[in-house]
Amino acid sequence: MSISDAIKQELIKCKADPVYFMKKYYTIQHPTKGRMTFNLFPFQEKSLKLFQRFDYCIINKSRQLGISTLTSAFALWMMLFEQDKNILVLATTQATAKNMVTKVRFAYDNLPKWMQLPVMEHNRLSLRLKNGSQIKAVSAATDSARSEAVSLLVIDEAAFIDRIGDIFTAAQQTLATGGRCIALSTPNGVGNWFHKEFVRAQNGENNFTPISLPWTVHPERNQEWRSQQTRDLGERAAAQECDCDFSTSGDTVIEPNTLNYYQENTILDPIERSGIGQSYWLWEYPDPMKNYMIMADVARGDGKDYSTYHIFDVESLAQVAEFKDQLATKDFARGLVARSIEWNNALLIVENASIGWDVVTTIEEMGYPNLYYSPKSEVVGTQIDLYVAKFDRGDGMVPGFGMNQRTRPLVIEKGRSFLEERSVIIRSQRTLDELRVFIWKNGKPQAMQGYNDDLVMPLMMGLFLRDTALRFRKVAFDLTYASLNNYSKTGNDFQVYSSTPTHQENPWKMQIGNEFDDITWLL
Repeated sequence: MSISDAIKQELIKCKADPVYFMKKYYTIQHPTKGRMTFNLFPFQEKSLKLFQRFDYCIINKSRQLGISTLTSAFALWMMLFEQDKNILVLATTQATAKNMVTKVRFAYDNLPKWMQLPVMEHNRLSLRLKNGSQIKAVSAATDSARSEAVSLLVIDEAAFIDRIGDIFTAAQQTLATGGRCIALSTPNGVGNWFHKEFVRAQNGENNFTPISLPWTVHPERNQEWRSQQTRDLGERAAAQECDCDFSTSGDTVIEPNTLNYYQENTILDPIERSGIGQSYWLWEYPDPMKNYMIMADVARGDGKDYSTYHIFDVESLAQVAEFKDQLATKDFARGLVARSIEWNNALLIVENASIGWDVVTTIEEMGYPNLYYSPKSEVVGTQIDLYVAKFDRGDGMVPGFGMNQRTRPLVIEKGRSFLEERSVIIRSQRTLDELRVFIWKNGKPQAMQGYNDDLVMPLMMGLFLRDTALRFRKVAFDLTYASLNNYSKTGNDFQVYSSTPTHQENPWKMQIGNEFDDITWLL
């Protein structure tokens, strides 16, 4: 057999079997072993076969499994043995996307000369061959994949890309003519595009084939390796990087393990659902012997969020009812007053920022007697002067709770503390679902993009006040109650009695030595 025939046969083998091509010709830079050919593990070979068989693959993976390398090898194999293949690599940044192109360029430069094709473009961000095939690295932007037909779209670390849903939607038109997509990532909590599409893929609700690759698939790893990851990274980061578990990953404000505790131990179906759209959920009926508080958040009015409230037992901190719906402010206010009266004239706490003023105004006009007041210095917004002038009682207090840049971090931290200490009984699945997508973003706690925190914020607000204003109120009540229990109508040191048995206006006085003090205010 001539050399040319041997080369031809070898090229036929490589084209027919990408595993053969990679093991024999694809060169990688191993972090510890240096330059070597890509000797695939069994789980990598299985993944590669899925790449070949299915046009859309979504991979939930542990760290350091070589899946990015496998994807780059698949890309080069396509470029060499098929014409006019346009491969686009998207990542959080152009630098991250460039890493995969760098792997392709390195492997190409180390191919045998007889396997290399003439190069038309060869730089840090792209490699283009004479047969029309190319690979490019781009940063994630909404129109990244819109302008050209893409044969293979690679989305690297898809769970960490902002607005990846919009990007993928924009790419759909270019993929519709036979293109492929490989989306790969370690998990980053729940609620983001990667999580939703992976779950939908598992349920057969989209075109993706789901591939799950936890750390256990690697034949060279054992429990000792996994334990070392926890020591090196911390429990939360190790769970994200190794276990492929969405529920224990991500940067949620509340620890995932805490959220899982509530899911497993306190979440209950309501005993009643009522109202338009079953907006009001009930777990307990009002008990006339208990005190309740209602914490309300008013929708901005843009149609994207909801007016909500929670009802909690003040003493046990058990959630007994919840409401979530889109209502006009006056209707919401009237509903709050009616519900507060039903729950033993519950302490009604309403955030007074922005449109919340309209709700508080209506409640004040209705004369509800147990509305929470806060210092007027906490009121913020463009109508502050009008608001304070109308409601200032002369003691520096105005109705409602003022959420601002100073109080918001305190509210979040106190609520987080209550929840993670598991001092609260959360029964609503709606509330728990919002807590799962309430994340740290740029150092600030907020709802994940595409979600809202309509139930989270009033919950946090109520827990904050339960630990501050309500705690002081309870201490005062307990001291008063204890004092009254210690008094008797006869005694050596003092006496409580009616100074004039026929005097009905103020019969109670306390005698200490030779002096009397009126204690009617305690009763």
